[in-house]
Amino acid sequence: MSILRPLRRYFLPSRTMGRYVIRVFLFRFLGIAIGVAVVLQMLDLLAQSDEILASEGNGTSELWRYVWLRFPELFSRFIPFSALLAVLLTMATLSQHSEIVVMKASGMSAHRILLPLGIACFGIAVTHFMLDQIMVAPAKAELEYWKRFDYASDLPPPPDILDDLWLMEGTSLVLVKAVSRSGNRVILDKVTVYERDENDLLSGILRADFAWHTDGQWTLYAVRRFDVTSHEIMTAQSMPWSLASPPERFFSLNVDADQSSFSKLWRSISQLQREGQPVSALKAGLLHKIAAPAASLLMPLLGAIAGFGQQRRGKIFARMAVGMGLGFTFFVADNFMLAMGKFGAAPPFLSAFGAMIIFASVGFAALFYSEE
Repeated sequence: MSILRPLRRYFLPSRTMGRYVIRVFLFRFLGIAIGVAVVLQMLDLLAQSDEILASEGNGTSELWRYVWLRFPELFSRFIPFSALLAVLLTMATLSQHSEIVVMKASGMSAHRILLPLGIACFGIAVTHFMLDQIMVAPAKAELEYWKRFDYASDLPPPPDILDDLWLMEGTSLVLVKAVSRSGNRVILDKVTVYERDENDLLSGILRADFAWHTDGQWTLYAVRRFDVTSHEIMTAQSMPWSLASPPERFFSLNVDADQSSFSKLWRSISQLQREGQPVSALKAGLLHKIAAPAASLLMPLLGAIAGFGQQRRGKIFARMAVGMGLGFTFFVADNFMLAMGKFGAAPPFLSAFGAMIIFASVGFAALFYSEE
């Protein structure tokens, strides 16, 4: 500890100053984050209240249920934006009261002044990540399910059923109208197999009322097969099906990155990778679950321009506008890169962290320039 103490004193400011800066920043952050989320929630509720109350039996309790499911997503979405505004206001206040001048006069460099804000933003990023996995993803999935049935008041919990799934098995295309789970058994309903030859031409169509997986083998029931070449129709009560896909593959095919937790999405990607399926879009969504909360770590760099610079120049509002402009540009670029990743036009890592790397470089460059 005696060896690390000089290093800590070199990089970290005094505890009193650090606690003061963190307290000022967190006070502004919470006020902005809660205020923005509440205003957006009120506007969103006004827009959706007619549809919610139009369903028979709905009333005040359903409106509060909508708020309960919608508010976590709105609050989570604007956490980095609120952190940016809080950094801008904190740095502008410290600069306006000449507190940054006093810190520099005492020998503190720019990184030592920003370090308390970085520590606070790290805590915000970790909390943001946990909030997304524990509350936001399940609430969004439940809200989408409720919205799909027009906000019905007597809607039962969402069943473990998937519908209209396509997959490729060898040269054949398989359509499953519904996938359900009964205990340890997975049941496929209304199975259609479009058999193709080596030239990708249709050679036969096989239909079955249902199929299930037992003892490592799929079995089709109430089977009918049409042969395209001979025009013959074959029927059978049951027959084995040489489908190599395990049951869990069907549940991985219909995963939504925005409505899944990090662990669930990770398992689905691993399952699809073992099956040789393309997972670049899901990987982009998985990495963005880390990049979105980590964006708060970038806000001290983008907002530092509001506090640093020669004080005799004034123009503090102009510096705040530049910092806000950098922040808005970052959010636009981040959403653009995420969309590119989901469409497969950009590698997953670049789509998730590309904008952050670029704007971190811009923030460091602006910081060094202001110091010079």
